[in-house]
Amino acid sequence: MGMRKKHLQKRHLVELFMKTIMRVSFVIVAGALGLILWTIISRGLPALTWDMVTQVPKGGYYMGKEGGILNAIIGSAYLATGGTILAILLSLPIALYLKAYLGDSKWGGCVRLSLDVLWGIPSVVYGAFGFALMIVFGLRASLLAGIIVLALIELPIMTRAMDEVIRRMPEDLEHAALALGSTKFEVALRVVTRQMLPGIVTAVLLAFGRGIGDAASVLFTAGYTDRISTSLMRPTASLPLAVFFQLGSPYPEVQQRGYAAALILTIIVLAVSLGSRWLSARLNKYTVK
Repeated sequence: MGMRKKHLQKRHLVELFMKTIMRVSFVIVAGALGLILWTIISRGLPALTWDMVTQVPKGGYYMGKEGGILNAIIGSAYLATGGTILAILLSLPIALYLKAYLGDSKWGGCVRLSLDVLWGIPSVVYGAFGFALMIVFGLRASLLAGIIVLALIELPIMTRAMDEVIRRMPEDLEHAALALGSTKFEVALRVVTRQMLPGIVTAVLLAFGRGIGDAASVLFTAGYTDRISTSLMRPTASLPLAVFFQLGSPYPEVQQRGYAAALILTIIVLAVSLGSRWLSARLNKYTVK
């Protein structure tokens, strides 16, 4: 009885210790998030005006004069949307191929490991890689170059997220479809994609959020301009770079606008996150439990 009592006391202490660590971790994470949001809102909200989101920079904007960051908002939308669409066209076939043909084999593990490594590479390295290719082919900074580099950044994120979701699909559905005479390709395209659509949508929006908030890669490849880009071969602005340039200004008015731009970017990312949850909840109604 004495040994059993000591064992129970030890388990109780371990459980109490783990609960304490979890609570402290939650407080740290929530506190850090709250501090970041408070800093951005308190400093950016006073400078956020209607003109700022509806006008492009005018002469002297970066010295505190009139204008806005409409060019950066639209440019970020172009870059993130284009990069996400291109990444979907590449990542979904890879994820379906991993499920249908490689599975948990050795080659499947190698592909997943490679994607994990690509996921962990800093975005500035992708930007440097894209810049090196631009030099080789004699290209200039452009919207197209930014889209391609963002697609490369989003590809491993989207593929691994889709892969993890697809691997959770009930095997009975796959076996039933195969028993009815469907090929592996038909099962992957018609059964897996439909059944795991909520998770796939979440993976896409997760990658989109990463793409719209990335600065290092587009700094080298997409460049920056005060105009709204009208061609894939011309430079384009982006919100992360707008934040970077304005916060680096010696003018307090421009620095406040930088926080306002950061607030806009935060609102967009938050809207994407909430939208993904809402859309996933809606789509879950049409999947087999």
